[in-house]
Amino acid sequence: MRDEKDQSLITESDAKVYEAIRAALAEARAKVIVTVNAAMVGVYHEIGRQITEAVGGRAEYGRNLLAYLSQRLTAEFGKGFTVANLRNMRQLYQTFPNRYTLRSELSWSHCRLLMRVEEPGRREFYLKESADCGWTSRQLERQINSFYYERLLATQKEHRPEIAGEIFKLEPKKDADYLLKDPYILEFLDLKENAKYSESQLEQGLIDKLQEFLLELGKGFSFVARQKRVTTEGGEHYYIDLVFYNFILKCFVVIDLKAGKLTYQDVGQIDFYVRLFDEKIKQADDNPTIGIVLVTDKDESVVKYSVLSDKEKLFASKYRLYLPTEEEFKAEMERERELVVRQIEEHRGMTVEK
Repeated sequence: MRDEKDQSLITESDAKVYEAIRAALAEARAKVIVTVNAAMVGVYHEIGRQITEAVGGRAEYGRNLLAYLSQRLTAEFGKGFTVANLRNMRQLYQTFPNRYTLRSELSWSHCRLLMRVEEPGRREFYLKESADCGWTSRQLERQINSFYYERLLATQKEHRPEIAGEIFKLEPKKDADYLLKDPYILEFLDLKENAKYSESQLEQGLIDKLQEFLLELGKGFSFVARQKRVTTEGGEHYYIDLVFYNFILKCFVVIDLKAGKLTYQDVGQIDFYVRLFDEKIKQADDNPTIGIVLVTDKDESVVKYSVLSDKEKLFASKYRLYLPTEEEFKAEMERERELVVRQIEEHRGMTVEK
C-alpha cells in the first residue's frame, strides 16, 4: 500500500526530472561505449604495428612469435588474444598504417569487416558511410554483401560508361540520380524468388522491416506514410503505397509497389501520383516530388518511350528478393554497361543527324 501511495505522489515535474537524468545517463553510456571502442581499436592497431615491425619478412619467426604472444597475453589478460586475432591486429595495421584514418565511431567488428574489402576505394567508401550513417557492424556486413557500393557506382550517370573502372566521389551530389539505386536488394523480406506474392504482402513486409528498408534506400530517407490518401477536387480518393521524405534532396519520395514487370500503365500511374501529390501535399519550400515505381523487371522500351526517359522526377527501379552472387552481379553490371553505351551511341547519332 505504501508503494502505491508513494507512486500517486509523483508529479509531472518529477517525471521530467527523471527523463532528464535518464537522457544524461544514456548519453554518458553512449560516450563510454565509443571511448572504449576507440581505445580498443587503438591498442589493437599498436599491437599490429609492433608485430609487423618485429616480424618483417620472416614468416617462420612470425608464426612462432604469434604463438608465444598468444600464450602469454591470454594468461595475463584473458580471452581475445588467439593467434587468429593477433593476425587480425597485424592486418589492421597493414591495411590502415595511419591510425588516424580509422574513425572513432567504428568498433573492432567494423574494422575486421573493412579489412576484408581489398579495393581501397571501396574500403574508404564503406568506412566513411559506416561512420557517417551510424551503421552497426551487422548493417555494414549486409551492405558489403549486397554490393551497395557497386550499385551506387552503376547509378552514377556521369560514370556509367566506365562502370568497370571509375570510382565516384565519396560525397554524392544532391541529385536524385545520384541517390536512388537500381536495383534495390530486399532479401530481408524472406520472400521466395519466383513465388507468388501480392503487392499488399510486399508492402506489409517493407513496413515490418522498415529499418532495413530505410538502410537499403540510402542516405537522407525518413518514413512518412503508408497508403497515403490524396483527394482530388472531385472528391476521388487515391492511395499511394509508401511515402518518404529525403532531407538531402529536400523533397517527398512516393513509391508505387508492383509484384511484376514494368508496364506503361505503371508509368502513367506514378506520373499521376507525383502530379497529384505536388498539387495537394507538397509545401512551397519543398522541391518537386520524386516518384519511384518498384518492379521485378523493366522493359527498356517502356522506359525509353515514356516520361521515365526524362530522368527528372520519375524513376523505375528493379528489386531483387535475394542477395546476388558475385557472378550474377557482374553479369547484371555488364548488361547495364552495354545498355548505357548503346544509348550514348544512339544519342550521338541523333546529334550528328541534327
